[in-house]
Amino acid sequence: MTTTAPPLGTPRGAMRAPGPRGPLGARVLRILATAPDRVGDDDRAALTVAARDALASSDDLLRDEDLQLTLFVLYELHYRGVDGVDDRWEWDPDLLRARAVLEDAFERVLRDRVEVPASVPADRRAVADALFAMTAPGPGPSLARFVGRRATREQLDEFLVHRSVYQLKEADPHTWAIPRLEGVAKAALVEIQADEYGGGAPERMHCELFALAMRGAGLDPSFGAYVDRVPAVTLASVNAMSLLGLHRRLRGAVTGHLAAFEMTSSLPNRLYGDGFRRHGLGPGTTWYFDEHVEADAVHEQIAGRELAGGLAEQEPTLVPEILFGAAVCLYLDDLVGAHVLAAWEAGRPSLREVA
Repeated sequence: MTTTAPPLGTPRGAMRAPGPRGPLGARVLRILATAPDRVGDDDRAALTVAARDALASSDDLLRDEDLQLTLFVLYELHYRGVDGVDDRWEWDPDLLRARAVLEDAFERVLRDRVEVPASVPADRRAVADALFAMTAPGPGPSLARFVGRRATREQLDEFLVHRSVYQLKEADPHTWAIPRLEGVAKAALVEIQADEYGGGAPERMHCELFALAMRGAGLDPSFGAYVDRVPAVTLASVNAMSLLGLHRRLRGAVTGHLAAFEMTSSLPNRLYGDGFRRHGLGPGTTWYFDEHVEADAVHEQIAGRELAGGLAEQEPTLVPEILFGAAVCLYLDDLVGAHVLAAWEAGRPSLREVA
């Protein structure tokens, strides 16, 4: 998988348009390649119908390549955009209507599948304790332990590719919550995000540190360079962040998601760094992981007690949503980890084969 890495400082900009994985994605990508004022009413109306048809024919939305890739592309319009796509598509009502059909189904699946603790009081300590209990390490198979102790050099590249669809824009989905919070919860979120964005030093932004890790491994650090290789289940874990972050009504859920994300980061990142050192990769490659061992040990306390706990006390009705967001994070992380481990244990790649 090794490629020639672009030089340090190469701008990543908009994501290169991926190839479609089914009829819905093909339709959406074809429309996005056209200026909004040049798409006819019939083609616009057909978008929502096509979204409903794609859902009706899907066996498992979380593993559906066409649906998750389509959602990923539609969400990316709200970040750095897609190469060659007119920025006016971001708020196009017909495109948003079709996306809403997919989002509603996505949210229903998540609410049906995740388990959320019941009867947690709207108290800072009680919510933090519930989150720490939810995120406590389990005894089962662990992707982090596999990477740290057993992963081959090729598997390390695969690991970076899976992570790249989020880590190269790390923090952005959760940042949508900042203007939707106030008081102690807002201050806590800003404190966490300021660290994620390097504390004002662009070269220390966590997305830049991850790009450095990819360069050290000989991979392309351009955002979206490997989207075609990443399976639906990995895209679903990133799409969930955008779903929760882009909707004000889900502000409690995105807060809980970030809390769980931070609470499950420090120890795994130590093992990830060990895995890369085991194969002789140097500090430039491991800096990202080593940085998170220290930073997230602090962040988990802020996220659990001040961010999630503070929001629970400010808006008691959001407690179930905070716990739902945390459960979504854990459920999808487990799903991705199980997919990767099953492939590696069977001696096959965990990424999609692309012609």
